[in-house]
Amino acid sequence: MTGTTAHKTQIRSLRETDKVKWITVTAIFMGMNIALCAFGIPVPGGHLYLNDVVICTASLLLDPFAAFIVGGIGAFLGDFIFYPLPMFVSLAAHGLQAAAIAFLFRHILLGNRRMSALISVLVGAVIMVTLYTLGKIYVYSTFEYAMMKLPMEIMQALLGVAGSLLLCFRGGLLDSFNRIFCR
Repeated sequence: MTGTTAHKTQIRSLRETDKVKWITVTAIFMGMNIALCAFGIPVPGGHLYLNDVVICTASLLLDPFAAFIVGGIGAFLGDFIFYPLPMFVSLAAHGLQAAAIAFLFRHILLGNRRMSALISVLVGAVIMVTLYTLGKIYVYSTFEYAMMKLPMEIMQALLGVAGSLLLCFRGGLLDSFNRIFCR
């Protein structure tokens, strides 16, 4: 088996045949997500958080349920610890973002992993930016504030897209992950 078809089968077998590895890898990525919620890069108009890189990377490596745990629950717990106001928005936005990326990566353009990954993480970025913007309208009660933060959300989403694609393909993480965990 080669290509994405092998990747799809291997991830399924990891979850179904080796639950200990599946839980361990999911927990490691969730811990990294929570840890990166603590560190924001100050930029004009707010902070840029690196946890989107972890969420998108985990989503390309794991199945949709594990990706939801890493993205949604990880971001929820990170916000709960460090900045609780938007924690439910983070649960929905990052959870759906991660699950969508993982699902799409395993079901579209199976012959071209790179293009499948690019489309998947871009769709995930749109989901995250849209839900965060709508969530900020609700949490902060102003449309203007949400629009003011929109460029930051887009930058954070694009950082996650670029970082995850670089790690998985240029850095070889996707192939290494399959070789180590999905034999």
